[in-house]
Amino acid sequence: MSPDPKPAPEDDELEAAVDQAIAACGGDQRATIRALIVANDYLETEVGELMKAVSRAYARGRFHSYSG
Repeated sequence: MSPDPKPAPEDDELEAAVDQAIAACGGDQRATIRALIVANDYLETEVGELMKAVSRAYARGRFHSYSG
């Protein structure tokens, strides 16, 4: 077993995404983190809104639970 195993393709994709995010913020790592926190907050809000919409539709009988 070699001491430095080759990274998985997923790791390469993740590293590329990290590099892209940092580059989009002009190389400023604090700005990158700030932007990611803002984006995450936005997405959490969207998930909450979607969950409410699905709950209302379920309550109105538009969705039925999966019974397998």
